[in-house]
Amino acid sequence: MKVVLLAHTPEPEQTIAATARLCYSDTGVEELRESVSQERAEQFVQMLEGYGHESPVEHVTFTFGIEGVSRSFLAQVTRHRIASFSVQSQRYVRQDPFVFITPPEIAADPALSADYQNAMQQSVDAYCRLADALEEKYLPQFLAQGLSEKAARSKAEKKAIEDARYVLPNACETKMVLTMNVRSLRNFFRLRCCRRAQWEIRAVATEMLRLCCQVAPSLFRNAGPSCCCGSCTEGKMSCGNADEVCRQFAEIRHADR
Repeated sequence: MKVVLLAHTPEPEQTIAATARLCYSDTGVEELRESVSQERAEQFVQMLEGYGHESPVEHVTFTFGIEGVSRSFLAQVTRHRIASFSVQSQRYVRQDPFVFITPPEIAADPALSADYQNAMQQSVDAYCRLADALEEKYLPQFLAQGLSEKAARSKAEKKAIEDARYVLPNACETKMVLTMNVRSLRNFFRLRCCRRAQWEIRAVATEMLRLCCQVAPSLFRNAGPSCCCGSCTEGKMSCGNADEVCRQFAEIRHADR
């Protein structure tokens, strides 16, 4: 897994402070922003959080590059609909051989790991057989359209892997660029940093939070699973270790300050 912070709104706290002040002022936007110091902006952000006034933080976004994650992760992260995603396409990128993600519990057990590796090899073998066979099936059709050998084979391969990809497992590795605003990120962290979340998305979310705290600590001073910003919302399904979890995320939020 690799998570990098590619970009974020410049001077995020000042942007939020100016946005919030604009609602109650007839002063111009640029003037409002220039009149707010970093210290005052951070105080303003904390005040807004205390009021539960969250719409101003939607104007600040963070963009991440995420690699080494599975299609299973993709299915989960795209449930967070107030976000933007650009994902490596299995229609255009041939997975030969494909990289796959191994869950830690399987990797730690030699017998399970061997079974898992065998299943992955069967998948890639089937994928390659289907892709090659379909490419040869489609090639004459494109040649008949008057395309050159090179162009016809390129189109045939693309059409072939569109269907061959259906045998690829959830373990298949993917890459993406993900953008969220601060309000969505806080909600994402509440849900996905929780120990009840699946291990892979929890690891990604925790790393994303660490990166956010490095550049805008005041915006994420209470971020983390629900037990870190109130009380556990998991009910009977709680991990029962709220104090330990809160200590863990307090260390993450203050590590680089």
